[in-house]
Amino acid sequence: MKQKNAYVLDLTKIDGSGSFSCPRCGNVISPDDLTEDAYTIIEAKVNAYGLEEMVVCCNNCASQLHLTGFSVLQELEGR
Repeated sequence: MKQKNAYVLDLTKIDGSGSFSCPRCGNVISPDDLTEDAYTIIEAKVNAYGLEEMVVCCNNCASQLHLTGFSVLQELEGR
């Protein structure tokens, strides 16, 4: 049985336009990539306030990336 790699990435700690590299293989993951060539969205977790976490899979190394920090970003947008 093959073990899956999983990483938690806090988006509030990422500088720039929201693009980041996969911690395992360095594949660039960009929110502007609508083709899903670099990643595939696995799950979006929401609560009463909006998006809480998004789980994506790196298409290069199959690592699961748990993206957090959306609540802080939503608060900043509301200002």
